[in-house]
Amino acid sequence: MRNRNTLALTLAAAATLAAVPAALPATAATAADSPAAAAHCPQLSKKLAWHGDNRAKLQRMIDERGRCSHPHLGHGEKRPVAAFDWDNTVAKNDVTDATIAWSLRHDKILRPKSWKSTSKWMTDEADRALTEACGTDVPVGKPLPTSENTACADEIFEVREDGKTMSGAAAFAGEWDHRHTVPQYAWVPQLFAGHTVPELESYAAKARKEALAAPVGATQTVGTHELPGYVRYYDQQRDLIRTLKKAGFDVYIVSAGSEPVAEVWSKSVGIDRAHTIAIRSVLDREGRITTWNQGCGGVPVNKGEAIPYIDGKRCFINQEIFKIKGKSAWEKQDWDHRIALGGGDADTDVTFVGDATGAHLVLNRNKSEFMCRAYDNADGRWVVNPMFIEPMPQKSGTYPCSTAAYNEHDGRKGPVLHDDGSVVPDQRDSVY
Repeated sequence: MRNRNTLALTLAAAATLAAVPAALPATAATAADSPAAAAHCPQLSKKLAWHGDNRAKLQRMIDERGRCSHPHLGHGEKRPVAAFDWDNTVAKNDVTDATIAWSLRHDKILRPKSWKSTSKWMTDEADRALTEACGTDVPVGKPLPTSENTACADEIFEVREDGKTMSGAAAFAGEWDHRHTVPQYAWVPQLFAGHTVPELESYAAKARKEALAAPVGATQTVGTHELPGYVRYYDQQRDLIRTLKKAGFDVYIVSAGSEPVAEVWSKSVGIDRAHTIAIRSVLDREGRITTWNQGCGGVPVNKGEAIPYIDGKRCFINQEIFKIKGKSAWEKQDWDHRIALGGGDADTDVTFVGDATGAHLVLNRNKSEFMCRAYDNADGRWVVNPMFIEPMPQKSGTYPCSTAAYNEHDGRKGPVLHDDGSVVPDQRDSVY
């Protein structure tokens, strides 16, 4: 294992967002308002388009919590923390899918001893489907010819993408906490078992080069699957991260992807390895990736039971950034042990983004639990923005917040609740 430094809004709501949190010093609201101080406050670019007054809301939070109001940050005064999901939050499209697609097209997946050994939840049906499609002629530990064997590439990608075989059978079964993990996400680093971290990083780097060179809207084919063929960094998010860092924030990436892949991408927005948190694989004595990963919140080294996924993202932030150990890492912390800004795009991000004390930034991808929280805007600090490239169309009808938007621990769907136990009413999509 590698050692790490461990990770439409109403006018009334906008006014609440601009208000100073009770836990901030009384001077924080006024420090940024003086002309002298404002001249030294790092500013978000006005050349980059944000929805409505979202730039102003984010700027206000930066001014309140950053060096503009607290000039001694990092010099005797604790830095505020910002944390972002990666895929479709900082960059358009999924860099994990881009890496898997490149690897399948270049024969980089090694044949496991048995497919069932790659995941504790893999079904017999999936094991048979993968074995039949990929064959047994290739020696264990050697590359599968997925660039030519369409059936093998299809089965692998279908299991990763939808948790099913090409025939529609469930690829994973059993019990797991659906707010702590999802087997097909945990399976990604397990799929690269046998490779070294530098090898996986090289695949991610080559996939990155290819994806950034492809035109916006490009697609690619893996087996018979068609998926996006391009990735783009969002200029607005690059600028936001850069401005946060200038303002004295510690900025982290918290992803449910494989950590070496996330690191290849995050360094180009100025976020180093120590500030990139994702699924951390356990390495064997030769430095090769295994099917085990590091745990969180009292869960030891495991086969995927605890990854940065929904409540798991909170856990890893609490454990790696705020140094909260044991089961307490799963719990919402006090003001001083929570992030100031959280950014995400999906239900996988709802818990940690909701924990933020300054602003909850949401890129709208029509994900029910997340958008219920965002549009309900209970604390007036939710900032909803369409995706900056190829935004989603407006969702028809309403999000089923009152009945079936919450992802329960056992996998069922239930109502989204406020902290006091009251039900969040259904919400209409208004920022798209």
